Amino acid sequence: MTATNRPTVKLAASCACGAIAMAVEGQVVSMLLCSCLDCQRATGSGHSTVALVPATALGVTGTPKSAARTADSGATFTRHFCGECGTPLYGQSSRAPDLRMLAVGFFAGQTDWFAPRQLIFARSQQAWDLVSDHLARHQRYRDSEP
Repeated sequence: MTATNRPTVKLAASCACGAIAMAVEGQVVSMLLCSCLDCQRATGSGHSTVALVPATALGVTGTPKSAARTADSGATFTRHFCGECGTPLYGQSSRAPDLRMLAVGFFAGQTDWFAPRQLIFARSQQAWDLVSDHLARHQRYRDSEP
């Protein structure tokens, strides 16, 4: 994605119970869908919707809970969520410590800027999850393609 295709956003929202608020302001680095099994478990659907932003662009009010796991790549992936209502907030990977992976649905009603460019972990995409055919598909992480 070229810099001209990256939207600049200014968003603010709260979780379902209001205990956590997030604001993001700046240029989006990447927009994607992820069909890894962990994202399927976390969302209860066939994929997650993700916008990558610089960590410095994200502000969080309240105290999120987190859960870390070892990702398929060997990196540590940490999901942050509201400890009261469970609303997903963002993720971060030890592979990209300066980026945050926003759960786009957190900003429900303010997502007209979101246009995914790729599907990662297409190898575990469910047949019933009807993802648009125009998206580039990567079987794993984009940078690990053969």
